[in-house]
Amino acid sequence: QVQLVESGGGLVQAGGSLRLSCAASGSIFSVKTMGWYLQAPGKQRELVAEITSGGSTNYADSVKGRFTISRDNAKNTVYLQMNSLNPEDTAVYYCNANITRYIGPDSFTRSYWGQGTQVTVSS
Repeated sequence: QVQLVESGGGLVQAGGSLRLSCAASGSIFSVKTMGWYLQAPGKQRELVAEITSGGSTNYADSVKGRFTISRDNAKNTVYLQMNSLNPEDTAVYYCNANITRYIGPDSFTRSYWGQGTQVTVSS
């Protein structure tokens, strides 16, 4: 089975920075698009940023110019560098990855989620 383990969340003052990491492990043939999503209390889960296996990126308007998504394909790891944080960024951040596995001779691709990591920004 595949699992995604997140780290790097915590408490930071407004204007500060954090870097989130998410590593995929298990029986993995390939990792396609990876991304970060946030979920604030009482709100829907929303895309923050995503990155394809070729390095193309997509960001939510609210984080453009402040956050940077990157990946290390050799480590099956995706990162989110978060700068100029403000209290509105406070949320649980979830890692997501589309991963292909082989079960016998057959390939299967599906979405996997990390456990979530809390980011809290104080004013």
